[in-house]
Amino acid sequence: MPASKQDKVLMTCPHCGNAQAESRLAFSTVCKKCGRNFRIQEALHPTRKEAPAALEQKRITCFECGAELDVALSAQSTMCKKCSRYVDLKDYHITNAVSKNFKTRGSFTLEAAGYVFNTEAQVGDAILKGKFLGKLIAEKSLTIYSTAEIKGSFKAAHLIIPATNRFNWPETIQVGSAEIAGELAANLHAQGTIVIKSTARLFGDLEAKDLVVEAGAVVVGKIKVGVPATPAPTAKKQKGEAEASP
Repeated sequence: MPASKQDKVLMTCPHCGNAQAESRLAFSTVCKKCGRNFRIQEALHPTRKEAPAALEQKRITCFECGAELDVALSAQSTMCKKCSRYVDLKDYHITNAVSKNFKTRGSFTLEAAGYVFNTEAQVGDAILKGKFLGKLIAEKSLTIYSTAEIKGSFKAAHLIIPATNRFNWPETIQVGSAEIAGELAANLHAQGTIVIKSTARLFGDLEAKDLVVEAGAVVVGKIKVGVPATPAPTAKKQKGEAEASP
């Protein structure tokens, strides 16, 4: 039997926009104007499109003007929306001899076979296993292994000495915070918290706002806790001095 008027519905061709009556029970039809096929059921019951997943982002600051920027985690670079300056976001992995400056919000890894000299490096996170000659600023964390050789100066918001590794430094190290799991021979002053792990051996004076010492750790030196360490004066820095901003 032919479909009654009640069984029909006005359909619009998705190709040309022509409107024509079609049975609501039909699966597909042909447009009477353009002759192209389209599916009635898909038009009557469209599938719900899922919203695209939001890209994971991280927040950085511009080197030049300090503006905060939200960028994708996978981004290698960006332009500051405020001052239009280029901002490097790449991670650098050094395995040979290199003489150049680095300025990135990404990470900087110097392997045991690597040698970076005559350099000024301003990076996000730094991992040192090889030879470094110059000036280093690690705005997030600085991890130092036994194989590292540092000549110059370094700053770090957070200092890490991994377990089974040793690091000696002749000057007082000024940091924002620190986590010592290996052996450190140096005076260590922190604006925040120093954590001494159970595997740690620390030979030097400690000064920090907060101190956490796990059972089994060895600490030899004077300890002052409760007030932030006073930053070392910057007017007369000696060669080889190490410090870190909080």
